[in-house]
Amino acid sequence: MQVFWFIPTHGDSRYLGTSEGAREVNFDYLKQIAVAADTLGYEGVLIPTGRSCEDPWVAASALAAVTRNLKFLVAVRPGLMTPTLAARMAATFDRISNGRLLVNLVTGGDVAELEGDGLFLDHAERYEASSEFIRVWRDVLAASHGDGNGSGEISFTGKHITVKGARVLYPPLQRPHPPVYFGGSSAAAHDLAAEHVEAYLTWGEPPAEVAKKVADVRARAEKLGRTVRFGIRLHVIVRETEDAAWAAAEDLISRLDDETVARAQAVFAKMDSEGQRRMAALHAGGRNARTREALEISPNLWAGVGLVRGGAGTALVGDPKTVAARMEEYASLGIDTFILSGYPHLEEAYRFAELVFPLLPRSVREKLPGQVLSGPFGEVMATGIVPRAAQS
Repeated sequence: MQVFWFIPTHGDSRYLGTSEGAREVNFDYLKQIAVAADTLGYEGVLIPTGRSCEDPWVAASALAAVTRNLKFLVAVRPGLMTPTLAARMAATFDRISNGRLLVNLVTGGDVAELEGDGLFLDHAERYEASSEFIRVWRDVLAASHGDGNGSGEISFTGKHITVKGARVLYPPLQRPHPPVYFGGSSAAAHDLAAEHVEAYLTWGEPPAEVAKKVADVRARAEKLGRTVRFGIRLHVIVRETEDAAWAAAEDLISRLDDETVARAQAVFAKMDSEGQRRMAALHAGGRNARTREALEISPNLWAGVGLVRGGAGTALVGDPKTVAARMEEYASLGIDTFILSGYPHLEEAYRFAELVFPLLPRSVREKLPGQVLSGPFGEVMATGIVPRAAQS
């Protein structure tokens, strides 16, 4: 099991839908979150992309310099950059970070945003272009390593992308290229994942729906003689007790009003993303009451975040043992990577790591600071009494 955290380059707050308790997005704050994730034992961080965010490549490059082991899942955007430019960016980042790059292939689902960036392809065309993009990206990076038998150049002629004699002179550290992650819920997305990527990501749907996605992508990949890993993107609200966790969930949306929810849902409704449609369907487009009964769509899976947040809109809510058990349930379906976040992201990174990490599989526990440092941990009492070791 790999556990990732999230860098909120689009903003952070204690309450959704209001500036009350909000945090300014600046480098000092993002650095605090990245360093916390690095020292707490998270495998890596996802950096979001889109016009509502700071640029992910610039942000990741700055944060790589202040971290040691943390991996960065950074987006490439077909249609907004060429595959060879993206390949050079990836190779450089991978080299300067000592092999800590993971690549997130993002096709985009907000038509208005894409048109604002100069991309006027429909849903099917975007997936065609993405398939061609990632093929060129992978091939040119693989060729950059060289084996003494070729020039390191590749050429490709497609419907949307054509390159002739494309070449990357400085290869990435990872061979043949940094791993590619990708998420999408349509049939075209599943085909792309099966053919081109190392890891398929889903947003946090109920386990039965996630199982269907995993089975479908796995079957399509097997027909091509490939294997694909699987990950899930979720928010987390964990507290010492179930009641406290659900109270925190209700508090997170306590400042939302009907107008704000309606405006957000109207924007989401215009998107042509199948994943966004599925997220909205989980809470009936915000039409239901904002109660636990209406928003708990599966045991401990809460759709309240998706009332106003695009993309991942569900959270695991509960006490540490319950949240760990729900993660194990997803893991039993084939999920091995969990990309998590919580509001505010700095405090919740610590809270989740301290409460849940000790309950997760050994692959996670062995990365905890206590497995590396000598301690003591906690406040020394009366100038010499060391705190008792935690009971696992």
